[in-house]
Amino acid sequence: MALPITSGKLTVHAETRLPTQHGMFRMVVFTYDGESGEHVAMIKGDLRGAVGLPVRVHSECLTSEVFGSLKCDCREQLQSALASIERAGRGMVIYLRQEGRGIGLINKVRAYALQEKGADTIEANERLGLPVEGRSYDAAAAMLEHLGVKSVKLLTNNPDKLEKLTALGVKVVGRLPVVVPANPYSARYLAVKRERMAHLLADNDDGHAELPNAPRLRVANT
Repeated sequence: MALPITSGKLTVHAETRLPTQHGMFRMVVFTYDGESGEHVAMIKGDLRGAVGLPVRVHSECLTSEVFGSLKCDCREQLQSALASIERAGRGMVIYLRQEGRGIGLINKVRAYALQEKGADTIEANERLGLPVEGRSYDAAAAMLEHLGVKSVKLLTNNPDKLEKLTALGVKVVGRLPVVVPANPYSARYLAVKRERMAHLLADNDDGHAELPNAPRLRVANT
């Protein structure tokens, strides 16, 4: 079928096979009406009719994924998800262009500047008059429906993401934790996620891990 393909608010514009360090994926570029940015689905295997499909719904993080920032765990979570799906032989990463939990790159860097002065991630957003969690997942839900996925197991530590996707009609039948050790720069960020945002993270990581060039990635199998 010729591209682009439009289904409701979703439009699939282009796709190709993309070799990655984790294996071969089908890369699909799509947009969603009312949202800015070109989203991406990285697909492994035939997904139509899939039940309990491993899926990572991931939001863009330029600072870590491109420039190697150590302030968060976003890059490691993305790479871990791709590696896990490659091992499973079937699954998908949906990459949404909503930088900084939806506040955009300019505001994210402004928030970083406030964090340098002592604010945590929540306090910095609040001082800027911005939402602490401004992401939406309508585009991800539409993509799953378009591909004919029946149910998913989400690779996430974030209960808010589980709730929002479920509210959009995505049948979530399980959760696969994504475990990334803290480093001295990300320890406070991860602690705020755990203690103030109810992310499902272990509380025994003291943030004194070394700073490796290629972080060791672990994904739970339960």
